[in-house]
Amino acid sequence: MALQTISKTKTLSPVAEEGVLFRVLTAVSFCHLLNDMVQSLLPSIYPILKSSFKLDFGQIGLITLTYQITASLLQPFIGNYTDRRPLPYSLPLGMTVTLAGLILVAVATNFPMLLIAAGLIGVGSAVFHPESSRVARMASGGQHGMAQSFFQVGGNTGSAIGPLLAAYIVLPRGERGVGWFSIAALLGIAVLFWVSGWYKERLEHLQQRPAAHEDHTAPLPRKKVISAIAVLVALVFSKYFYLASLTIYYTFYLMERFHVSVRSSQLHLFVFLGAVAAGTLIGGPVGDRVGRKVVIWCSILGVLPFTLMLPYANLFWTGVLSVVIGFVIASAFSAILVYAQELVPGRVGMISGLFFGFAFGMGGIGAAVLGKLADATSVIYVYRLCAYLPAIGLLTGFLPNLERKRVGA
Repeated sequence: MALQTISKTKTLSPVAEEGVLFRVLTAVSFCHLLNDMVQSLLPSIYPILKSSFKLDFGQIGLITLTYQITASLLQPFIGNYTDRRPLPYSLPLGMTVTLAGLILVAVATNFPMLLIAAGLIGVGSAVFHPESSRVARMASGGQHGMAQSFFQVGGNTGSAIGPLLAAYIVLPRGERGVGWFSIAALLGIAVLFWVSGWYKERLEHLQQRPAAHEDHTAPLPRKKVISAIAVLVALVFSKYFYLASLTIYYTFYLMERFHVSVRSSQLHLFVFLGAVAAGTLIGGPVGDRVGRKVVIWCSILGVLPFTLMLPYANLFWTGVLSVVIGFVIASAFSAILVYAQELVPGRVGMISGLFFGFAFGMGGIGAAVLGKLADATSVIYVYRLCAYLPAIGLLTGFLPNLERKRVGA
């Protein structure tokens, strides 16, 4: 079926329209890369901040909590508001707020300034994610899982690049080296202005042809929808609480257990986050083909044997297992997000904001709780305890089969 035109006055061929959509999807994924690359600098430079400001693990967890809670609290409200009143040019505005937080990190002289900077970065993230996720869905051409994976892999790639760049740019210069990344934020602002122009034209066109973007998934009873959302929230809790232990404290774990250097630990973190990016890219298209529930099953519960082995492995097998864990567990989020969007048709912004926000919130709470636990015990103990979290994936059995519902419809 030929895709609809983005112009009010002329019709594009299906091939030309697909080209336009792919450029938009690529642009928004690239901006997701820049956004999350900038944001990943915070955990990447924690060893530097810990040394410069004489922080303990609890204070490091509080920085992450400030950033992620700010993002998680605002995202659902922003998504709900923009479902009713879309704000195309909020995208470059969000990146501008992130830029302000980035600059403040570079010039911070005390711990409260670091908390304010983390809060600004969180606000920028809260504005960026719901609207950019909506743009990705609008540019999907009906392949919603593929579009969300493509969008997500941009963010995960940025998260993987951040620690690597931090090792070679920030580490030699200290926290002031963070200022160099303002160039990336400025580039993102410029690209997002172009994306916002397309988004505005697309909205005007869809208002004239509302049938072109309706969801046709058969609705479920309200109680079933609520229970399914609760299960998905529990699965996101499992995934991101566990990922907090890997992403935030992985460098400290490697340094404490294997006595590696800061640079070596950051390179290990880069490899792990690269595996997360690869797993994200696979999850959406596979979900489009075999069903999102199958992907959720395999991703959350399937990673359990590897997480149980990780705390007892040597350095080589720790690297190998972390790659396997990152690849497998990352494939879940795109499937979970699209599954939730199909549960509640027409509320893309609210659902995106809810799940992105909850993911950030769980990461933040996990960082704070695990930081306090690491101070009281050790990082190694934290890893042994968190290894059991993927067992929550058993709850996937309670999710309804939406693929069957769509066939019936």
